[in-house]
Amino acid sequence: MKYKVFIDGKEGTTGLRIYERLANRSDIELMLIPEELRKDLNERKKYINNSDITFLCLPDQAAIEALTLVENPNTKIIDASTANRCNIEFAYGFPELDKSFYDKIKNSKRVAVPGCYASGFMSIVYPLIKMNICNNDYPFACNAISGYSGAGKKGIMAYEDPNRNIEFDAPRLYGMGQMHKHLKEMQYIPGLKRKPLFNPYVCDFYEGMLVTIPLYIDELNKKVSPKELHDLFKTYYGENKFVRVMPYHDNGTESGFLSSNHLALKDYLEIYISGNEERINITACLDNLGKGASGAALECMNIMLGLDIETSLNL
Repeated sequence: MKYKVFIDGKEGTTGLRIYERLANRSDIELMLIPEELRKDLNERKKYINNSDITFLCLPDQAAIEALTLVENPNTKIIDASTANRCNIEFAYGFPELDKSFYDKIKNSKRVAVPGCYASGFMSIVYPLIKMNICNNDYPFACNAISGYSGAGKKGIMAYEDPNRNIEFDAPRLYGMGQMHKHLKEMQYIPGLKRKPLFNPYVCDFYEGMLVTIPLYIDELNKKVSPKELHDLFKTYYGENKFVRVMPYHDNGTESGFLSSNHLALKDYLEIYISGNEERINITACLDNLGKGASGAALECMNIMLGLDIETSLNL
């Protein structure tokens, strides 16, 4: 049996990655809309309703509009936009957080793919709340750096312009008004009472991401050492291939350095825990285009269709 798959927004970074991964799948029939009709509502409506799975790799308003075109009750939607990540009618596409997330994805016809920064944040904060290490009113702060592929087409063009401004050579802080689009889900999914302080940086490398959450031990519900917290996370995630708790070192890694791009083209996330008797750092490393986008979307598709969860994924 071949599943019919339509990618609405194949020309974007995420859509293109999904297309490339599915192009040679023998169990997938990719439905390719003619270039001149890709913005035609009636034509898109036909493709969506004739598909088994439609990926929405679109800006938020376009994704919302696309959902109004769905009439076939059997068509499953995987939305890679920001639009439905806090919509209770959509499963949140991070199955490793808790069995309830996996079950909802498996049984749902509507799934929202998490944001890339939010994936790193959630992999850390959700277990902290679930294990009662932190209360949901803990004043979380989050520092993160990403490759420029997360900046969209215009951002990528700006970084790859040979005549670009010298400022693009160094990490650039943005979202300084604390209104980043991922903040809503970062608060909603773990049930935080307030949004975290979030400082994202875009940097001069193509893909990869580090997301760090600092903690004061004396502000935790359980006074745990960094090693004890590491062991709790290790128990929480077990031997999961998609979220891997890395071996413990006081300095995070054996060398004391952690590269933000070493998981480029991978579809899993790594967690590093380090610190001392007063303070702990927890850092998630992932590919913003992999586990942070196309890889997460395909993982959800595999679950929804009852396929081997690892199919087409680089683990």
